[in-house]
Parts: sequence; C-alpha cells; structure tokens
Amino acid sequence: MNKAELVEHIATKVQLTKKQAEEVVDAFTGIVMATLKSRGEVTITGFGTFLARDRAARMGVNPQNPSEKMQIPAVTVPKFKAGKALKDALKS
Repeated sequence: MNKAELVEHIATKVQLTKKQAEEVVDAFTGIVMATLKSRGEVTITGFGTFLARDRAARMGVNPQNPSEKMQIPAVTVPKFKAGKALKDALKS
C-alpha cells in the first residue's frame, strides 16, 4: 500500500475528504520524524514503537574494489519495534 491508497482508506473509514485524510497522514509522519530527530520515541499501544538508534562506525569493504577496506561512519537510523497486538494479528 502506498500513501495515496492509505489516504483513500483513511478517508473512507473515518468519513473524511481525501484532502483531510492526506493532511492527517502528513501531520502524523511530520510529528514522528520531528520526534525521532529530537531523539524521542513514538509509542502507539498495541501497534508498536518508532525510535531512533545509533549505528556505530565500522570497517567495511569497498564494493568497487573488494580488496580495499573503508571506514563506514556512525549514523542515526530509524527503528520500528512491533507491539504485541500487531505481532498476534500477523500470526493468525
């Protein structure tokens, strides 16, 4: 499902216009991104938790020259941890 399909489903389910549903989706993604950027986390009970994690610097291999080693810098990455209700829903 892409963003347009999600907006359409939300508009139908909650009886909003597509424009209103798109504003809701944009607001949600904006809030999640801003929270993760400030190192916070967003928890939706039963669904899951969005959080930011640090990935340490490490040595890697240059894909264009496999015999050459290269330093991969440390980076902050987004992570999603699924909640119990979501995990249970996928089991059945």
